[in-house]
Amino acid sequence: MKLKILQEKLNQILVQAEKITGRDATLPILGNILLRAQKNSLNVVATNLETGVSFTMLAKTEDDGSIALPAQMFSGLIGSFPGGSVGIQAEGNSILVTGENRKSNLKGLNADEFPELPVSTDGEYLSLRADHFCQALAQVANFTSVSSVKPEITGVLVLFKNDGIKIVATDSFRLGEKTVSVPKHNTLSKDYSVIFPLRAVREMISIFGDKSKNINIFFTINQVTVELVADEDQSQPQVQFVARLIEGEFPDYQAIIPTSFATTISFSKKELLNHLKSAGIFAGKGSEINVKISQKDEALTIASQSADLGEYESKVKLEKVSGKDIDITFNHKFLLDGLNVIKDDGCLLEFSSDDGPGVLKSANDPGFIYILMPIKKF
Repeated sequence: MKLKILQEKLNQILVQAEKITGRDATLPILGNILLRAQKNSLNVVATNLETGVSFTMLAKTEDDGSIALPAQMFSGLIGSFPGGSVGIQAEGNSILVTGENRKSNLKGLNADEFPELPVSTDGEYLSLRADHFCQALAQVANFTSVSSVKPEITGVLVLFKNDGIKIVATDSFRLGEKTVSVPKHNTLSKDYSVIFPLRAVREMISIFGDKSKNINIFFTINQVTVELVADEDQSQPQVQFVARLIEGEFPDYQAIIPTSFATTISFSKKELLNHLKSAGIFAGKGSEINVKISQKDEALTIASQSADLGEYESKVKLEKVSGKDIDITFNHKFLLDGLNVIKDDGCLLEFSSDDGPGVLKSANDPGFIYILMPIKKF
């Protein structure tokens, strides 16, 4: 293997590929990155057996070949080189890396030891904008559970349909749902319901989140392959990402979403956030804050208290109130989380009762809802 490639492009790819490599004492090869030079291109592959990625970019190749290199060492080495052209030449199970006024020899492993990436681009697929999909994933991803008791809610549910995609995450105390429209040319023969591991979701956001191009999502048993659609700009690396899915059945989350509301308020997110941050100082170990809605005063009162620190109370003027008065207790951190993923300042909060879930929405984005369960007092 012998090639030349731009340091800037290779470094960007290696930074992303290194995140996916595995740390498995029984399979040390997973801590490596596979380099494969062929037909004026360089293919960079990384996997941890749960997820995997393959980048293909332009390179000036003189000799084809492949080698597996320690991910952290190789990524750090290329990152330390100045910009410009980098030469890579394999010599047995090591490579010679050359740049401007510098060179290094790095030992690797036989490429045959590296596991094959199970890319599958056969069968049905759905096509949509990469950045739009990743922005939707990012809006709900942090609401997943960290407990292994229910593995199905440690991931993100994605429902793929011809008329749109629903992305859902919950930890049983709060739930986020984001709906994304898809181009009309998609013609899936059936709906697909999959649960992505949280790590896979974060890796997809890192890899595809800044791409304003289409990705194709291919569905196979227990696995999804995401492929960045090639275009005329061959200087940009083409990407294939593979994720093994979580098996199990996601809870019937629709059952907890209220269908009618006793009270609806509208308010400024920025103003409420300022009050919540102050109230959180006195929320104590349970992170509890009391919220009271007064229709007469058109105000929301926030109160918190700590046996060790003291107490806090403040009043937020609401833009609009309809319905009855409400007295309810929430986890203030969970309420903050929901507010922070809403991009607009205008927000709505709806209540079915004093002891039912609150539903947080953006005034300008009907595709997002956040369900927050109250802390019940006994």
